[in-house]
Amino acid sequence: MSDRIVEFDIAVIGAGIAGLISAQSLRCLGHSVVVLEKSRGVGGRVATRRLYDTRADFGAPFLEPRGRLSQPLVQVLSRAGIVVPWTDTVYQVNEGDYPMNPAATLSAPYYVAPTGINAVGKFLARHLPIWHCRRVQTVTPTDQGKWHLELEAIAESKDAAVPLAVQAKAIVMATPAPQAVMLLESGESGLPGEFVDRLKAVEFDPCISVMAGYPASKQRELVQGEYRGRAVGFPPNSPLRGMFWQSSKSSDATQPVFVLHSSAQFAEQYLDATELEPVGRELCDWVGEAVFPWLKEPEWMQVHRWRYAFCRRPLTEPLLTTSTPLPMVCAGDWCGDRQIETALQSGLAAAEWVSDRLGGAPMPPLASLWEAIAQEK
Repeated sequence: MSDRIVEFDIAVIGAGIAGLISAQSLRCLGHSVVVLEKSRGVGGRVATRRLYDTRADFGAPFLEPRGRLSQPLVQVLSRAGIVVPWTDTVYQVNEGDYPMNPAATLSAPYYVAPTGINAVGKFLARHLPIWHCRRVQTVTPTDQGKWHLELEAIAESKDAAVPLAVQAKAIVMATPAPQAVMLLESGESGLPGEFVDRLKAVEFDPCISVMAGYPASKQRELVQGEYRGRAVGFPPNSPLRGMFWQSSKSSDATQPVFVLHSSAQFAEQYLDATELEPVGRELCDWVGEAVFPWLKEPEWMQVHRWRYAFCRRPLTEPLLTTSTPLPMVCAGDWCGDRQIETALQSGLAAAEWVSDRLGGAPMPPLASLWEAIAQEK
């Protein structure tokens, strides 16, 4: 064990939406919290990448304000100028059917962040102590009634003062269930077998995301032609799940950028591929056949593989909890089937469960939580 140990009431593993909302709730209740995140950013699959003087949302493409929690969140973000309405129509490309047709008119528009959807994660991360580039290696109970977490400083983190261990009275595990299983089986956690088995039962589908940029002249063509296909779906048997006109999210975009999401069946073929550029080319070729021929020839392209993109077999409850040997709760968008709404519900429920186990105060109204987050920049 490391001799550099910092103690907190709660350690939150994962800075996705569920982990951030859980940590914020616990902080507002007066608990000392640390968020441990293996990457450099926050938000999980609410992710944006900077590339070629632009940005691309290569995970969640938008926010959908249709839930009990996501609707007030979008209202808060909208008042803060972080998100704006984007489109109220989803288009569909059917086999042998071009041009594409509107598939659905939404009761409320999708919202996007002109500066990148990761602005949502950054908002939820305000005021939180987040240790970036820290991978949790083992989780073990101590004789003093605390969890001991051994950490690894990822290569990107050069800070010599990075603590190498944390101890906490409780843990919120806010990672995809398969990642939680790998961590909890890597050491002597002392967790009940039934608890781990229920995590193992959760299954995910993968997705390959392609970010592709095209000549500036094509952006003018799209705007002048009043192209409306901001969000486009594809047939179930195609290699594509969706196409999103990224550059329509910002009024100052100078070149068209599209983000393609593959189907799960297509992504399954490339889970172990070391070279993803040919995979991206294949998807660009396919969307070029289905929508615009020039989409086959991007000026630049980046490809990202999501191993845990969409939960195929979710937990049917908002939480997975145990007090043996010590309090631990697993939460995330895999605790249901509504993605961001589920992540918010699960994260809040995790905070309430943990605070109750530690003898904390009851949860405050949601409005006061949003106010507390928004108060300071």
